[in-house]
Amino acid sequence: MIKYRKASNIIKKISLKISSEKISILKSVNRICNTNIKSTSINPLCNNTAFDGFAFISKETKGASLKKKKKFKIIKTIAAGDNPNLKRYTKNSTIEIMTGGLVPKPFDSILAVEKAKYFPSKEKPTHIIIDKAVKKFSFIRFAGEDYKRNDIVIKKGELIQPKHIMALTTLGIKYINVKKKPRIIFLSTGNEIVSYKSKNVLPWQVRNSNYHYFKSFGESLNLNVIDAGIIKDNGPNKLKKLLKKSINTEIDIFVTSGAISAGKFDYIPSLINKIGFKKCFKGVMIKPGRPIMLSRFSHKNKFFFGLPGNPISCVVGFRFFVYPLIRKSLGMNIEKRFRAKLSNNYFKVKHFTHFVRCFMKIDNKGLVQLEVLKDQQSNKIKSFIKANCWGIFPDGKDEFKKGDIIDWVPLIPSS
Repeated sequence: MIKYRKASNIIKKISLKISSEKISILKSVNRICNTNIKSTSINPLCNNTAFDGFAFISKETKGASLKKKKKFKIIKTIAAGDNPNLKRYTKNSTIEIMTGGLVPKPFDSILAVEKAKYFPSKEKPTHIIIDKAVKKFSFIRFAGEDYKRNDIVIKKGELIQPKHIMALTTLGIKYINVKKKPRIIFLSTGNEIVSYKSKNVLPWQVRNSNYHYFKSFGESLNLNVIDAGIIKDNGPNKLKKLLKKSINTEIDIFVTSGAISAGKFDYIPSLINKIGFKKCFKGVMIKPGRPIMLSRFSHKNKFFFGLPGNPISCVVGFRFFVYPLIRKSLGMNIEKRFRAKLSNNYFKVKHFTHFVRCFMKIDNKGLVQLEVLKDQQSNKIKSFIKANCWGIFPDGKDEFKKGDIIDWVPLIPSS
């Protein structure tokens, strides 16, 4: 059995070979960008106004004052989307222009509509009266001030989010290369496991919640999770045939739930070894989820995770072992951890790393507080429902006191 840090380092050194595909940006949300996406145009395309107002040539307004007012003729009105071109320009002229309207040359400044003085009246103006110089470039949005050509819009390995769609559509980028969705096959094991649809569950039976959590968690991260059904305790041969058949398919990761400890029916470790998977580790000093195992089928670049059968142990296996491998294989950065002040005491096994169901909140002083919830046993689900994050309590210490600073991550990673 190895420490969590060593198991984590093993995962950091291995990865799947996941190819890419070209897809429409409109179908790219929650996919992982495979290359740096660069701007193919500038934004804005031309100088435009940030306010409703009137366009001026700033130098023509110099010297204007309350004692020396200047009059400018309104020669055109431009709305956003109008062609701004002028047939000719006459000295001391102005253009009425709406927010987002393009500012034609030779105009270089905007006077906000609220400060405009109309002549002869606001209802039927022909001129604007200026009694103070208009500063050059006032309220002008410059062409290319947002994006220039070849600016990076999305970095390689970045999770594409709705905010990126705004930039991609604005810049006219229609297709991008993303990593293909990793394909994960999930098998539940044990005579006690029955369908979640079962109405009459016997006292010694358990509904198959692990697969449905695993699938919903995976789909929230845009993974392709495939149900391989339930393998009973007398079904090693069935599992062996399924694995041998699937090795030659596009499956990237095999995951089982249960049958990996040291009991009479925990046959998976020896079966995996016979098929040709080479062990990376078996047993990690963590709680919950200690029996977890990882093996690699190097010839086909495929991995096998054996996760414990208890619900929360299975969840921990996915969150802190399977997901980091997938994240690295997709070219993403190592997930960031956050820090918070512990709001209650916590005691643990000294040499083990504990993944603890916690509730994170911000107090009235704006400080992040982390509360360890009750009922941390791996078979209990209620505290998981109440939690909004995982507190990570490292090995080497058995007592954590109120006020200690603790690392935490959200239940489901966002980027």
